Order: sequence, then C-alpha cells, then structure tokens
Amino acid sequence: MKKYSLPPLPYAYNALEPVISAEIMTLHHTKHHQAYVNGANAALERLEKQRKGENPENIRGILRDLSFNLSGHKLHSVFWPNMAPPGKGGGAPGGAIADQINKDFGSFENFKKQFSDAAKNVEAVGWAILTYDAESETLVIYQVEKQNFMHPPDLPLLLTLDVWEHAYYLQYKNDRGAYVDKWWEVVNWDDVDKRFTKAKG
Repeated sequence: MKKYSLPPLPYAYNALEPVISAEIMTLHHTKHHQAYVNGANAALERLEKQRKGENPENIRGILRDLSFNLSGHKLHSVFWPNMAPPGKGGGAPGGAIADQINKDFGSFENFKKQFSDAAKNVEAVGWAILTYDAESETLVIYQVEKQNFMHPPDLPLLLTLDVWEHAYYLQYKNDRGAYVDKWWEVVNWDDVDKRFTKAKG
C-alpha cells in the first residue's frame, strides 16, 4: 500500500513574511500537516487490518479518523501552493479565473468580500473554499467546518483558506479577521488560474 507523504513547500518558511511568520509556517507545515499525513496513513493501516480480520475495532471510528486526517492533508496540499511571497502573490487575478469571477460575482471586490466573509464566519474552526461546478458552470464558495470533508463530490479545490487557529494565532492572536484581510496579499492567482483551467477541462 502506497502511503501519503508531506509535500514540500514551494517556498522557504519565511517567504510569506510579514503576512505569515516563519514560525507559524514551520509549525503549520512540519507539525500540523505532518500529523494529518501520519493520521491518514495510520487509519489506512487499521482499515487494511480490519479487512483481513486482524482488527476488531469499529469501522466507524477508523473511517472518522481517515476522513478527518485525509481531508486535512488534501486541503493543506492546495493551501500551500495557493500562496506566494508578497510581490509575487496578491493583487487581483488575471486570465480565465478573473473572467469567471467577474461573470459570477460581478467584480473581484464582490468575490473578495464574499470569500472573506465566509472565512471570517466559519463556526469554530475550518476552511473557506472556492470551487468550480461544471454542471452549473459557476464558481462556488463554501465553508468546511472542523475538517471532516463536507465537500461536495466532483467539485475541485481551487482556493483554500485555513482558518484553524494554528494558521494564525501566534501572530494575529484571536483576530481572525485581520489574518484573513492580510492573507489576500499572498494569494497565488497563477496557481488558482491553473487549477481552474484544469477543472474546466
């Protein structure tokens, strides 16, 4: 069985400063994301043992752990390349994703406000996500509370924003709103545009 592995960051741990500190990035990547990778692999091993009759554990608990940890791994694997150092990231998007944003939201500012509101108002901890629904041919913003994937099938992840406290607390304390507002300075629109182009086929 092939195991999941921690993807390397596409930049140095201090590359997103002053928006996100090197300390946060180091802990977030090497501790939190790594823990999700480890948890997903452990759940798969438990699941495999149960299939062989070697594990009497209730499958419900195994699948809950798999859902939580695998979701954490997949969301973070998009979150990292969705960002770029200040100067390379931020600003307004271009290309096909800009056209689609204008079509679906009326303007980039309308989109930015709605996505920010989604991130700031996730109940407890979770994520704000931008996806593309090929059936309706529209961009969709939604929230994931906690981390077990409340993710509609066939909707690709285009832009993810982590609003768990470990993503910002060491720098922004309990001011999630300030973190979300500053995060726009490091959004990697080239990466989002590539994901959107692939989603459209």
